Amino acid sequence: MKRTNPHRRFSRRLGLTAAASGLVAIAAFVLPTSAQAEPVQTFSTAQLSTVSDAVLTADIGGTAWGIDKATNSVVVSVDETVTEAEIAQIEASAAGLADALTIERLDGTLQRFLAGGDAIYADAGWRCSAGFNVTNGSSDFFITAGHCTDGFPDWYTNSSLSTYIGPTTGSSFPGNDYGIVRYDSSVSRPGVVNLYNGSTRDITSFANATVGQSVQRSGSTTGLRSGTVQALNQTVNYGGGDIVSGLTRTNACAEPGDSGGPFFSGSVGLGLTSGGSGNCSFGGTTFYQPIVEAANAYGVRVL
Repeated sequence: MKRTNPHRRFSRRLGLTAAASGLVAIAAFVLPTSAQAEPVQTFSTAQLSTVSDAVLTADIGGTAWGIDKATNSVVVSVDETVTEAEIAQIEASAAGLADALTIERLDGTLQRFLAGGDAIYADAGWRCSAGFNVTNGSSDFFITAGHCTDGFPDWYTNSSLSTYIGPTTGSSFPGNDYGIVRYDSSVSRPGVVNLYNGSTRDITSFANATVGQSVQRSGSTTGLRSGTVQALNQTVNYGGGDIVSGLTRTNACAEPGDSGGPFFSGSVGLGLTSGGSGNCSFGGTTFYQPIVEAANAYGVRVL
């Protein structure tokens, strides 16, 4: 069975921020009254899973994708570095199921936002943001992005590395994007997030995000930003073998240095800033590591 339009589904968007504002151009194809449209092909869950795996196998950096049940397709977002030849490579990887692909363009370049809540500094030379303060009952920790804790650095509250926080005690990246740091000092560790307006928000529990949910994120570069959840269980290929799956996609913007910062709705913690494309001036597609998975992995709860 073939769709009415024999070409691949390809949405060239001005950016997801524009899409969230309703500025999406939709191409309408009008058939002559005498013509009868052929039925649109539908794909099974197994077929869509096969296509998603094929995109992973293609291994094109600057891509993010996931199964969209609403459109019965695998939506692949490609950043500005992805060429037409690489898009063709993605399609070829899907072989006879290529019609199940929907390709869309992102503004900017997909990147890990390395550089969250409050700023934290690694002795390895980079800055990230603290995510959520947690405890296992005997020790206190904070969870942040795994690409920040990669290499197990020690952490400080300032760029001069004079106020010690503690060591990285766990890190999972790529595949996942979470890590945990133990407090080995008297540094304050309240169970709140910084709203960057002189106030804080008490986080009382963790949960998984839902599509359409209104959310906020906090980070040491861009402060507090708001948006909505667009999709769950997304896979992002940052390039160089850094592929992370199970991420939540939103249009709450972020920039380098916001990595690891908290993503939340009201008093409920939802995730950690992983990366994205665009910035807080244009674009603004961001991906988050779900916090429930990370907290369960380390056996901790919110402070």
